[in-house]
Amino acid sequence: MKERFDVSGMTCASCQANVQKAVEKLGVDFVNVNLISETMTVSYDDGKISENDIIKAVEKIGYGAKPKNKKILKENNKTFDEEKIVKNRLIISFIFLIPLMYISMGHMINLPLPHFLMGARGSVNFAFLQFLLTLPIVFVNRIFYISGFKALFNKASNMDTLVGLGSFAALIYGIFAIMRMAYGLGFEKFEIVENYRHNLYFESSAMILTLITLGKYFEKKSKGQTKKSLESLMDLAPKKARILKDKNEVEILVEDLKKGDLILVRPGEAIPVDGIVKEGSSLVDESAITGESIPVNKNIGDEVISATLNKQGSFIFEATKVGEDTTLSKIIELVNQANETKAPIAKLADKISAIFVPTVMIISLITFIIWMILGYGFEFSLNFAISVLVISCPCALGLATPMAIMVATGKSAQFGLLFKNAESLENLHKVDTILLDKTGTITEGKPQVTDIISEIDENEFIKIASSIENNSEHPLSHAISEYAKAKNIQAKNIEDFEAISGKGIKAKYENKIYYGGNISLMKEKNIDLKSYEKKADIFSNEGKTSMYFADEKNVIGIIAVQDKPKNLSKIAI
Repeated sequence: MKERFDVSGMTCASCQANVQKAVEKLGVDFVNVNLISETMTVSYDDGKISENDIIKAVEKIGYGAKPKNKKILKENNKTFDEEKIVKNRLIISFIFLIPLMYISMGHMINLPLPHFLMGARGSVNFAFLQFLLTLPIVFVNRIFYISGFKALFNKASNMDTLVGLGSFAALIYGIFAIMRMAYGLGFEKFEIVENYRHNLYFESSAMILTLITLGKYFEKKSKGQTKKSLESLMDLAPKKARILKDKNEVEILVEDLKKGDLILVRPGEAIPVDGIVKEGSSLVDESAITGESIPVNKNIGDEVISATLNKQGSFIFEATKVGEDTTLSKIIELVNQANETKAPIAKLADKISAIFVPTVMIISLITFIIWMILGYGFEFSLNFAISVLVISCPCALGLATPMAIMVATGKSAQFGLLFKNAESLENLHKVDTILLDKTGTITEGKPQVTDIISEIDENEFIKIASSIENNSEHPLSHAISEYAKAKNIQAKNIEDFEAISGKGIKAKYENKIYYGGNISLMKEKNIDLKSYEKKADIFSNEGKTSMYFADEKNVIGIIAVQDKPKNLSKIAI
């Protein structure tokens, strides 16, 4: 059985490694934890291990887990709320950090200080004011202490453990320094006061928390922007659908659709789910899914795809794939899977991150012991030990790789480029050949007239063609109309216009019947193709679409239309 879980409480690559180890110990077949998307995919034998066992294993080491919601919906602005919370924490931190840095460091660049903070007699005021300014920063960023020490007690230390230990040690040492200064003043031992006055670390404690929070804010912002690209994919599909029940139209939510429902789609509406046309016909713009700009004719029995746009007629189709089974849902799932898979370089980063935190803590302890042995005193040794903890945060190695993969796959999805997995993304630099199965990838999406062949006067031929095509909504018809306008050829009014689905059109121009369309229409009407079929084949080999124009007996000419490559396509390729 394969299941996805939302994991809460993870803040760094070490957290990710801890959750992975805890679940692996249960004897699951496969587990993959993603720090950026805060998800976990587990493959296990549900006869031996239950969903509850997995959740308990994660909770035991100080994190949270719950089964992921199966419906593809927006996460109720969860990412935006998290970003807003971190932003507020950051603003409060900077409000108190700026005066704190002025008081603690201002004298180094000869900035003036109030008299009551100066000299040995103002030293306790000097230190205590710094302590008061540090407290709000510590309070709003207390999550680092809660997460860090919880992880430490559960023998699953993470980056927050380093942040928490470094900041807490600096804070406690600052409180100890205030007590020592108060003692020095009370017993008139001013050398003690002077020594501790210059060795306060409140600004270090506050700066650690503020800078790490700044990093968290950038992380949340980047994550939020990436999720927006996935949400823009979700927005391609409509939120509601119109179904037929007892010959009545009923509007329901798309997630409530079931297989077999008959759905009515009118011109200009997006198709909500995959299905098969049962009544009517239309032109459907499938560019959002296939990349092809020219709409496709849909008749009874043809398949329609979710998130594509109905351009012309109304039709009724039967839902065959709903919910997670639709083409759009599968695309979104593919992007999610690519975000959650690990590239080879990410696996290496995870291995290093897993041992990084305990290694740093051991080095910090060794640093403290060595400086103590060398006789430099408790304060000096502690200062160096704290420096080791602080300078090791955060672990960019464990964070940068998954963040880069998520941003790359999300941004690519926004431009219609999907990666099957992270390994494919990493191997992209080795690519030397690109195969494009859809011309729409490199074209402008606006067909244009390229060639005209006719046995009558060209201007007269264009006037006939543009007049009978003027009432059609097909992009190829628009191309002919635009071409006529560019040539200042005015279309005339026609009579008895008729669209022949999937084949072309019929209309009366100056009391004479004319046809415009593909070769199937010409053959159906027993029209003499003359030598035009061979010319159309040449255009076809050049990637052009030929449209035949004929009276009731003979073809009078053909117009070749092509969706031309974008100006930058050659450079891009």
